[in-house]
Amino acid sequence: MNEKIPNTITGRTRIYGILADPIYHVKTPQVMAEVFRRHGLDAVLIPFHVKPARLGSLISGLSAMENFGGFITTVPHKSAMLDLCDDVTDEARHIGAVNCVRREADGRMIGTMLDGLGFVIALTNLTGFNPRGKAAYVAGAGGAACAMAFALADAGVRRLTIANRTPDKAQALAARLRHVHPELELSTDAGSVADHDLVVNGTSLGMNPEDRPPLDFSMLSPDQVVADAIMDPVMTPLLKAAEAKGCRIQRGLPMLQCQIELMARHMGAIE
Repeated sequence: MNEKIPNTITGRTRIYGILADPIYHVKTPQVMAEVFRRHGLDAVLIPFHVKPARLGSLISGLSAMENFGGFITTVPHKSAMLDLCDDVTDEARHIGAVNCVRREADGRMIGTMLDGLGFVIALTNLTGFNPRGKAAYVAGAGGAACAMAFALADAGVRRLTIANRTPDKAQALAARLRHVHPELELSTDAGSVADHDLVVNGTSLGMNPEDRPPLDFSMLSPDQVVADAIMDPVMTPLLKAAEAKGCRIQRGLPMLQCQIELMARHMGAIE
């Protein structure tokens, strides 16, 4: 645990990765590097910029690398990874997305989804918000949004609204949630922002200056907690609008920080 970590990558270094498109915004290499240092590991996590059309080819190549331990995946690859893994956990299967994959010794890829758990832990620890019995609004129906929706349902929210620009996707997510949580009150009314205790952006809208708003900012009120999954910029347009309204806010990076050791454990880097 206390042995000196090499300053350079060598032939003995264990390799891990993060897959994204684009890749510039990711914070995982820095955060995971601290985990590796803390545990005294000769390991490195590097960014892989891969377009959706080439994702399958990259996974095939990584499965052949004997010194490769696994990877984390983010926008826009989380949903696609479900079919590219050789096996996935029940959580990933229910959510319909994967964000962390372990490469077994025989090259098989085993996926799981940890975004939701990291989000709820961060939300509870940093804002003091307890989801049990509350009403939550989640913008989005992609990988991160699905994970956060399921985690909020697991944490006991009373009512959950899934809002997505493609209504069919919102309804499909609601149906999967209803199957696992039949007692949960569900809605896909995108215009009901004001009627919730918690408002969450699970989309990538807000990452770029030209993005349209993920929801109607004018409907926010000071008694709400507002969270965003985006890590860069640190203060998204949603978070700025929420802070100006007097809301408690949750930034995106803590969601990663609260699941990073779970990711390292799933990838087999630590026990």
